[in-house]
Amino acid sequence: MRIQDIREMFPALSGKVYGKPLVYFDNAATAQRLKSVVDKMDRLALESNANIHRAVHKLASDATEEYESTRDAVRDFINAGSREEVIFTSGTTASINLVAFSLGEILVHEGDEIIVSEEEHHSNIVPWQMLCQRKGATLKVLGVDDDGHMRVDDLESLITPKTKIVAVTHISNVLGLINPVKQIVNICHSKGCPVLIDGAQGIVHEEVDVQDLDCDFYAFSGHKIYAATGTGVLYGKKKWLDQMVPYQGGGEMIATVKFSGTTYAPLPGKFEAGTQNINAIPALKPAIEFLKLLRDSELQNEIKGVKEYMEESFASLRMTEKRNIKTYGVPRGTETKIPLYSFTVEGAHHEDLALILDKMGIAVRSGQMCAEPIMDRFGVTGMVRVSLAPYNTKEEVDYFVKSLDKAISMLV
Repeated sequence: MRIQDIREMFPALSGKVYGKPLVYFDNAATAQRLKSVVDKMDRLALESNANIHRAVHKLASDATEEYESTRDAVRDFINAGSREEVIFTSGTTASINLVAFSLGEILVHEGDEIIVSEEEHHSNIVPWQMLCQRKGATLKVLGVDDDGHMRVDDLESLITPKTKIVAVTHISNVLGLINPVKQIVNICHSKGCPVLIDGAQGIVHEEVDVQDLDCDFYAFSGHKIYAATGTGVLYGKKKWLDQMVPYQGGGEMIATVKFSGTTYAPLPGKFEAGTQNINAIPALKPAIEFLKLLRDSELQNEIKGVKEYMEESFASLRMTEKRNIKTYGVPRGTETKIPLYSFTVEGAHHEDLALILDKMGIAVRSGQMCAEPIMDRFGVTGMVRVSLAPYNTKEEVDYFVKSLDKAISMLV
């Protein structure tokens, strides 16, 4: 298996933008979709389109089997302790909101504290702010240093007896640095505090074992791992999920409904109200199979080669006289950074750079990346972000670096 073989699994990569071959470098936002994912969704929509768990007819039975076997596939992939600990949602945002509401209802009271980090995506900030507003609690922030590293050494002193949960990202969608989440979990647990990990980027770039991490919650999205939008997973330890109140009410999440009172379904149904995304959730299975395929050592070496080539080529451009390119998220020593590079160029607006690159057929992200606090931390209004996937090539890197150099020359 080579990178070129991988590319053939993604029909969109053969497309053109403004008459130029597409170079898709916005993978941290949404990765392109596998043909096997599309095929699975199409087949289910055409052949097994029926509500799950309810009817006894063949289509419903087939749809239920596809949906529930996906839960087993996810459980195996992240090494959850049981299938009941895997909750399907519409994405990382929905997963975090579920915990912020359902855990918050039983755990957080007036005067309590919640800790997030300065580098979080808005989805791991705003739900906790809303919880604090509802409950009269306080949101505390674990800072980031000048190189973009979470100040983990400050965490122990930041936690107090009033701290009820710590929510941090596995990998920042702006900085690309892999945070020491296992160390963070150990610190929090030593203080009796549960931990939620935003794994939107982590699930893509790390082999996640939730039992080894010992995290209490882990959230991720399907569209980051080459599957469908509107799909996601919340892993939660059973001891917490059993205690938590339902986030939404309706069909499917009930045991009995009477005007005198309602009882709730056992896990995981308690948190999956209504008709689920029955055609798209099962498409997580071919995406997971693809992620397993990427673990091949020879393929990993080739992918690593593209990453290193990107870093060398980009570094050469940064050293060019008068280019004034500043990058964010600087690894130290043996630390690992995923192939995600956010930067600013003195004298050039990030949106202008992205627009020019787009005209050259290159898709990058510009703006605040749904992480305004980290932009404030570095004193910028926005950045340009380049994020690679296993289907990106050295030839694309060459074209990007030349195009960026040209774009900067046009603006500065």
